[in-house]
Amino acid sequence: MNFLFRDAEGEALCPQGSVVCIGAFDGLHLGHQALLHHAHTHARQLQLPVVALSFEPLPREFFARDTPPGRLMLARDKLQGFARAGMDGVGLLRFDARMAAMPAETFVAQVLQRRLGARAVWVGPEFHFGHQRRGDLALLQAEGEKHHFTAHAIAPVMYQGERISSSRIRAVLADGDFALAAACLGQSYRISGRVVHGRKLGRKLGFPTANLRFTRHPPMQGIYAVRVHGVAATPYAAVASFGTRPTVAGDAPLLEVHLFDFSGDLYGQLLEVEFIAKLRDEEKFASLDALAAQMRQDALLARSLLAARRSPDAVENPHE
Repeated sequence: MNFLFRDAEGEALCPQGSVVCIGAFDGLHLGHQALLHHAHTHARQLQLPVVALSFEPLPREFFARDTPPGRLMLARDKLQGFARAGMDGVGLLRFDARMAAMPAETFVAQVLQRRLGARAVWVGPEFHFGHQRRGDLALLQAEGEKHHFTAHAIAPVMYQGERISSSRIRAVLADGDFALAAACLGQSYRISGRVVHGRKLGRKLGFPTANLRFTRHPPMQGIYAVRVHGVAATPYAAVASFGTRPTVAGDAPLLEVHLFDFSGDLYGQLLEVEFIAKLRDEEKFASLDALAAQMRQDALLARSLLAARRSPDAVENPHE
């Protein structure tokens, strides 16, 4: 990836022209991957750079600030995904009141033409953009005739008779259906974050945890069997809790991960947590002893499930 920009205004970034694909790209699921592939292929045919254009925060987060949808993928992971897909440049445009009020025609002239010199633009099915979502593929094609670029939409990518979308994946994650989520994503669902200090209650209960906190958190709550990448050459089997910790009067959602057979300091380390199965919903217990007893049962079940679903690169304890 050669460049990243955040602003709709500024100097020309692709004076020789570019191929642009536009979307929220939350999760980089199979539909997004198809869109990136089409744009990349077209760009190589034209011998032009290919640019992925997205927004941060996501438009849905901006318009529903009190009840934002769960975030499938953080910006850092999205950028890594764009790089793997061969994008030469990425725009993570700041979605604020000014961007929300920008007419679709202004967006085309200011971003697609002036900043990126678009020669071809690719979008997903049912694409809308601009103030009040007035822009669509037809408007994009009409503006393309004025500004000398073509506009294309990919066909929907389907699974089990239904279009793959970020909204669909959010719903299946909330239901704990990680098999369906993986089928739509093209891989198991994963989130990453840096380990932060917590209240160290898990350590007192015999289950020390690595804590990951998110300002934009995934659309799920409960207890899970997971694998943790980034600690060793092979992933650690683990049990995780994601939620507000009602038994101990928690507040903001926190991902707490107990790595089996591990001892060491992980503070500040970047971990990737791969979700394998949901064990149960989060619940409030009458006492810490009752909570600790349930945690022991959760750990046993997680070990059993992970042993039965062992991936080629996973072991129960990387150091045995």
